[in-house]
Amino acid sequence: MATSKLQALWNHPAGPKTIHFWAPTFKWGISIANAADFAKPPEQISYPHQTVVAVSGVIWSRYSTVIIPRNLNLLSVNLSMAGTGFYQLSRKIRHDYFSETEPVASKE
Repeated sequence: MATSKLQALWNHPAGPKTIHFWAPTFKWGISIANAADFAKPPEQISYPHQTVVAVSGVIWSRYSTVIIPRNLNLLSVNLSMAGTGFYQLSRKIRHDYFSETEPVASKE
C-alpha cells in the first residue's frame, strides 16, 4: 500500500518530477526564514517587506486553488507565507502604535 501511494505521488502531475513540486518546496525557505525572525526585535521589522510576503501569500494561495494540476504544496506554503507575514506585521504595528513605552526626551 505504501508503495502504491509513493508511486502515485511520483507520477502525479505536480509530483517531484516537475517544477510544480520543486518551486513551492524551495519557497518554504521564505516561510522558515520569516518564522525564524519571530525572535527579532519589532524595531527591525520592515513594513514593505512583510507586506509583500503577506500579500503575495494571499494572492498565490488563491491562485493555487484554481490551477490544474491541484497543488496542495503550493497552497500550504503560500498560506504559511501569508500567516507569518501578517503575524510580523501585527508585531510591528503593536510595537509602533500600541506600546506603552514613553519617548526618550532629548537633552538640549
